[in-house]
Amino acid sequence: MGWTRLYALIVKELLAVLRDPKGRAILIGPPIVQLLVFSYAATLEVRNVDLMILNRDSGHWGQELIERIDGSPTFRNIEFAADQGEVRVAIDNQTVIAAVEIGPDFSRNIEAGTPADLQVVLDGRRSNASQIVAGYLAQIGATLAAETPAGKRAGTEMVSTVPRNWFNPNLTFQWFMVPNLIASIALLIGLIVTALSIARERELGTFDQLMVSPLRMHEILIGKLIPPMMIGLFHITVYILAAVFLFEVPLRGSLLLLYGSAIFYLGSVAGLGLFISALSMTQQQAILGAFLFMVPAMLLSGFATPIENMPGWLQPITFINPLRYFLVIVKGVFLKDIPLSEVINQTIPLALIAAVTLSAAAWLFRRRLE
Repeated sequence: MGWTRLYALIVKELLAVLRDPKGRAILIGPPIVQLLVFSYAATLEVRNVDLMILNRDSGHWGQELIERIDGSPTFRNIEFAADQGEVRVAIDNQTVIAAVEIGPDFSRNIEAGTPADLQVVLDGRRSNASQIVAGYLAQIGATLAAETPAGKRAGTEMVSTVPRNWFNPNLTFQWFMVPNLIASIALLIGLIVTALSIARERELGTFDQLMVSPLRMHEILIGKLIPPMMIGLFHITVYILAAVFLFEVPLRGSLLLLYGSAIFYLGSVAGLGLFISALSMTQQQAILGAFLFMVPAMLLSGFATPIENMPGWLQPITFINPLRYFLVIVKGVFLKDIPLSEVINQTIPLALIAAVTLSAAAWLFRRRLE
């Protein structure tokens, strides 16, 4: 291999990206903004919920329930309804996500030791948030029930459950989100930079010159592969520093394992980008192709929803998604200190994806030359 020729190609690719002021701005600005915005805004937690209460009970326990709901940090604003018509209007207009109706015999039934029912009306259009809010309300009701006279009498017969959250004791959402962003934003940058490389050569008219240069096919592929991987490693390093020092996410595992797997991950991403770039004739087609892959890759990676929850026919498609494997590694290294064997198990598919996509890209390049 001509190392001098390869070095010159790598330098050319880096300069083509870094000399352009707009290119530098795209590589540095948006990833940092996305890291900060998504870390705080892209949360699956349900907070600042608006709630409506229809209290038809004049006793002590109805008021006690209202005070406990009002004291919960989950609920931002509590409105009081005079009748069920107001509840219907509030739910229909999405003024509130849930409404609690306290019956007229609520306190009397509690004092008598008989079941006291609550009606909770939820906005099913926001199904996930409604289920979480229903869980919060059920927990408040269960806590209140345990302190009623009947609850205290049955206390010795009740089973006490004490939850313990491994790896994230306080359920801090940034501990889940920031490691995910390390993998997903690296996918975004690596895919776009690589996908634009060949398409940019075609638009500038230098692709044919590259093909007739002394560079061999494998040297061209390596020269196109290494610069995006270097840029990706730079971004991953910035995100790791931000995760540890800005968001205080614990780094329990080995950085050596994380960076070792990141090389294969970025290689698979760059392979996909080169494959997309080989199919594209213009930079616009390359960008559209990158986003066409990236959006399903995010949805099918387990980033927001578990892969196990997906339909059975859809789950096998996730095996060709490199983000799926690197998410396991990056979250495992940060939160769990996963062993070397698990990192290897997740890295092998990344190496296979890189080999297949790079081979396909090389085949397309040769076919275009015929």
